[in-house]
This record gives sequence, C-alpha cells and structure tokens, in this order.
Amino acid sequence: MDKKVKRYFQLKQKQKEIDQELTELRGEILEHCEGQGISELETEKYRVRIVHQERKEYDDTKLYESLGDPEVWRLLSRPDSSKIASLIKLNVLNEEKLKDTYAVKNISQLQVDKK
Repeated sequence: MDKKVKRYFQLKQKQKEIDQELTELRGEILEHCEGQGISELETEKYRVRIVHQERKEYDDTKLYESLGDPEVWRLLSRPDSSKIASLIKLNVLNEEKLKDTYAVKNISQLQVDKK
C-alpha cells in the first residue's frame, strides 16, 4: 500500500507542475493573440482559437432576496449558474427578477487543435 500512496503523491505533484505550466502557456498564448488583435492563429501543425464566453456569478444574498420562495432556494442550495438557467427555462424563476443578482464575467477559452 505504501507504494501506491507514494505513486499517488508523485502523480499529484506532477499534476500540479503540469497545471502550472499549462496556466503559464495559456496566458502567454492569450497575451500574444490579444496583442496581435486576433482570435485565431495557425502554426505549421496547430490551429488556435480563442472563444469568448460570459459567465454569471451570483451574489448569494441578492439572489435569495429576489427568489421570494424559500423552497426555491432549497432547490439551488447555492448559486449554481446551470441550475439557475434550468429553473429559468422551466419558468420556476423569472429572469427579470434576477437581473441585479449577478455580475457577468467574461472568460476566454483557449482551444488548440492539431491540423
């Protein structure tokens, strides 16, 4: 069992290092593309696309106050954008009542495909 735990620890360390390097490379690629004013880039072997998305980050207090029905809050348990979007689609929640309960955060997704 000690070998398995040791290997797990080693892999977690590698994962942290890889995640850190990925974050750095992602930042450098995004910075390069933004500096060039482009959202797509092609190299000899790869195609890079930057996809911009908006995410809603809800404020717990404002969201709770806008719901009115504590039973709906229990369905959410915490602000989860996908759950809230589903409840809006099902007409359980009114999107207009929620308009001041979140801030929109712009996210840039980096997609790299091999040609």
